Amino acid sequence: LLHQVLVNLIVNARQALAVDGTAEAASPRSSSMAQALAAFRQQQGAVTDGATGGKTLSDKANATQAPHVRAFQEKLGVHAEEASRATGIPAKFMLGQAALETGWGKREIISRDGSSSHNLFGIKASSDWKGKVTEAVTTEYVNGKAQRKVEKFRAYDSYADSFKDYAQLITNNKRYEKVLAAAGDASAFAQGLQKAGYATDPNYA
Repeated sequence: LLHQVLVNLIVNARQALAVDGTAEAASPRSSSMAQALAAFRQQQGAVTDGATGGKTLSDKANATQAPHVRAFQEKLGVHAEEASRATGIPAKFMLGQAALETGWGKREIISRDGSSSHNLFGIKASSDWKGKVTEAVTTEYVNGKAQRKVEKFRAYDSYADSFKDYAQLITNNKRYEKVLAAAGDASAFAQGLQKAGYATDPNYA
């Protein structure tokens, strides 16, 4: 599941950031330069800065994405970029995981008062968590069987705090060392999270 979301985001970004070479198609040199420019743009990150309205995604990217995907990236892109600088994990990978956990923002964990918990990554509130907590019904897999349970989840004041906490969890917990080491590959990243026990869903990766 996570791998497929990540692949879709990457494919959209690559298609959108590919340089339109129709005017230069006859020149192998210009074609290679176009490819190099596209690779450079992709390396710089294909996420919209939702805080300032400035865009690192091209207009072509916006045109090729579904509206709900574009809105999700515009809303959270700047926070994903900040977390990326802290972890080395590509911003689009974290956006993909947040999209999987929340159904592109449509199924966020809601607090009792009806407000958002801003918990984008489904991080539970263990006994050592000192912040705010909210409860929600979730599906856990025990011995391969799905069970509905009421669990305690962390609650944040903002989406920025959610990304910051996720970054701290991934970088400070030794169980995720291999995840960080494989942060350059979508499949390895997804598989690493599952092997590290991030979620109990056998199809999570």
